[in-house]
Formats: sequence, C-alpha cells, structure tokens
Amino acid sequence: METIQFLTNGFIEALQWHNLVFAFVGVLIGTTVGVLPGIGPMSGVALLIPVTATLTSGLDPESAAASSIILLAGVYYGAMYGGSTTSILLNTPGESSSVVTALDGYQMARQGRAGAALSISAIGSFVAGLVSLIGLVLLAQPLSAIAISFGPAEYFSLMILGLCAVSGLAGKSMTKALIMTVVGLLLATIGMDNVSGVARFTYDLPVLYSGLEFLTVAVGLFALGEVFKTILEKDEVGGEIAKIGRVLPTKQDLQRSTGPIIRGSLLGFFIGILPGAGATLASFFSYIAEKKLSKQPGKFGQGAIEGVAAPESANNGASGGAMIPLLTLGIPGSGTTAILMGALIMYNVQPGPLLFNDHPQVAWGLIASMFIGNVMLLILNMPLVKIFAKIIETPVKYLLPLIIAISIFGVYAVQFTTFDLFLLIACGVAGYFLTKNDFPVAPLVLGLVLGPMIENNMRRALTTSNGDYSIFLQKPVSLIFLLTAVMWMVIPLILKMRGRSVIINEEA
Repeated sequence: METIQFLTNGFIEALQWHNLVFAFVGVLIGTTVGVLPGIGPMSGVALLIPVTATLTSGLDPESAAASSIILLAGVYYGAMYGGSTTSILLNTPGESSSVVTALDGYQMARQGRAGAALSISAIGSFVAGLVSLIGLVLLAQPLSAIAISFGPAEYFSLMILGLCAVSGLAGKSMTKALIMTVVGLLLATIGMDNVSGVARFTYDLPVLYSGLEFLTVAVGLFALGEVFKTILEKDEVGGEIAKIGRVLPTKQDLQRSTGPIIRGSLLGFFIGILPGAGATLASFFSYIAEKKLSKQPGKFGQGAIEGVAAPESANNGASGGAMIPLLTLGIPGSGTTAILMGALIMYNVQPGPLLFNDHPQVAWGLIASMFIGNVMLLILNMPLVKIFAKIIETPVKYLLPLIIAISIFGVYAVQFTTFDLFLLIACGVAGYFLTKNDFPVAPLVLGLVLGPMIENNMRRALTTSNGDYSIFLQKPVSLIFLLTAVMWMVIPLILKMRGRSVIINEEA
C-alpha cells in the first residue's frame, strides 16, 4: 500500500504541465536520436545535460532535478524506440542494441512489410516498457531497504563489481576496456582530496582544484567524438530507404509476435538489472532464444517478424531494468546510466538506497514519468512512422554544426570557463582516436563517475578497521560482491582460452 501511495505522489509530480512537456520533449528527441545513425543514447543524453540545466534554472533544486532527469530518461528510452527505424529501413542500426533487429527487419522491408516491422517494434517496445516499469515499482523499495544495511566495505565491493561488469562486457577487448576503466579512475583523482584537503595532480592550476567536470568529458567523448568521426571518415549513411506501405500489422503478425514480445520483455528486464549486461546483450540473447524455440528456425534472417519483436522488446526491457541498480544501489549498469547518474549528482541528488527516502519527488516522479513517456512513444511511433523515416534523410552538413553548437554553448553555459571548452575539444579528439582503435569510452566515464565514491568508501572502511584490508573479505556481503567481480572477469577469459584451444586442436 505504501508503494501505491508513493507512486500516486509520483504521478502527481509527473503530471504537472512542465514535466509533461519535459517528458514529451525527451521522448521526441530520444526517438530522433535513435533514428539518426551514429549519435546513440549516450551522446544524446550527454548533449542535453547542459540544456536541461539551463531550462530548469528557475525551479527549486528538487523540482529542477526531477524535471531534468525526466527529460534525460525520456531521451534514453526514446532512443531505444527510434533505433529500430534505420535498422529496418536502411539496414543501418541507429544504436548498438538495434543491430539484431536489422537481421530480419531489413528483410521484411525489402519484402514490402516495413510498416508492419516498424509497428511491431513500437508495440513490443511499449509492452517491454510497461513490464520493466512494473518490475521497477515492485523491486525498488525492497532493494533499497536491503541496501540501506550496507556499510562502506559493502559499497566499495559493490562498486568494484559494477566496474568489472561493465569492463568485462564492453567492447571487443577486455584488456582495452580495463585500460579505459583505470584511466577513468585516474582522472577521478584530479582535484582536492576530500579527506586530507591536499591538491592532487592540479599542477597549481586553480581551475583543476574542483576536478575534471564529468559533463565536459562525457559530451566531448561521445558527442564531439562522433562528430570528428563523421567528418574525418566521411561516415555518412548510404543506401536506399525502403518504402513504407501498410503501417498497421496484420492479425497473423500480432499472433506470431505476442510470445516473442512477452519473452523478450521479461528476458530483457532481468538482463538489464545485471550491471554491465546492457540492452545489446539482451537483444542478442532474446533473438537466439526465439530461434531455439521456433519450429522453423530457418526463417530467421529471411524476414521473420519474431526476429523483430523479440530483440526490440528485449532492448527496451533492459533499459527499464538498468534503472533498478542505478536508483536503488547507486551503481550504473551501462554508459548511458553512468551519464544519468552524473546528471543526478550534478543536482546534488545521490542515487542509492537513500534516494527513495531523501528525494522521493525525484525517484517516484521519474518512475511515473516513464509510464507516461511510454504511452507518448506509442502514440508518436505508430502514426508518425513515415515522418520519422524522413529524419534519416537529414543532411550531415546541417546536423554536425548543430551538434557542435549545442556541445560548446551547453558546456559553457554550465561551467563558464574557457578551460572547459579546451577540455571539451581535447576529449572530442581523444574520443575519436579511442573509438577508432576499439577502446570503449563507456568504462572511462563509469570510472570517472564511480572513482570518488570508491575512494571515499574504501577509506571509510579502512578507518573503521584501523587500516586492516581484510575487512573487505570479513564482511560476507562484501566478499560475495568481490568474488562475483572476479568471476565476471575470469569466466570470459577461460571461455575464450577454451575456444582457442578447441580451434588449435581442430587445426592440428
């Protein structure tokens, strides 16, 4: 009953006219970001943080935080909806979790069934959004209650698990992902030491005493990094856009999609809860599961509607599931939720077990707004499919200057220093070279966000144990988290080595 009361209060907050506008703008921009290949939810959310700071400047701190996170979360799950459009019409995924959708979606488009594929992906996304939100409402309070009992040792180990999970599953090379995680942690040490007050790595530059601003680094690495990639590699979308005929799916399409949508939603939600797993992994697992369950696995890859319904439901279910560790434990499970966490901290709202007690307006307002946002997305995506398809044709020469302008003006509006503009450009160049050489930038951002919290909790734990490091192993919950972190790193390496040995034996 208490949960229903909190959710009711959340709806009262989310249904305020300005928050409805923020939710609508968020899902609209999110869908557009998803439709435009190459931008992705991480770049879109990072780009809009300074814009939301400006838009909410007249509100009280709590309302400003609630409104901003409503808009940014709208961009996040809206991009999951929009990413399928280019996959189906152009065979070019709008973001990584839509890669699997292209396998059958594009084949359907070539057969003249693009409208059915797009509408089923919208329906699947809507159902998955509702499933993940019901799970979020049911699990948020119990998980928060458990997490309140955590001490500094448990929090330190939990954050180490979060870092290992994202590093273990980010990019093609675990070594490169770990390097980026360490770089992020090192960058987080720049500034004043919170405990001793000593300046670290500041080189007597007053501008560095407060550390590197997360917002500047995130916008540079993601948004400007993509701009430089497009300019230097002439990375433009090619290919002919498939024609859209009938938009609504047939009765047979709906019958064949019902099972995959429900299974994909549930699978995506539970994979999304795992730190580091993410929407891409969820969509792959869902597609593989449907292929295994199908009586005709051979039709997958030939235009099977199940191959669109399952992964699209899974990636949206995962985006809702990823909000659970972020809100209840203060652990971002992906690059985008790391950026959302940075945005919350920027508004002096600390995600974690006390969020629902200290900032119920923000927490429950966000959850309620996600219900509203999902309805808005269904209304937007079904009738406006043809209009969103036109967005794909936006010339790069108009798009790139707009992204650069928003990046520069947005960062300067929040920071008011020329140093941050130079840092923005430097991060943009670094982002381009890193992604070009397959170094994932999401673990760097995660390290930058979690670094100060890891350090503070480690030092608090060592203070209580008089410098005895065994405290992290003596606490049962802490030990479980550390063992899980080790397994998360070691098991993929063992599987990789076994795979290599099998190949060597076969060659021999």
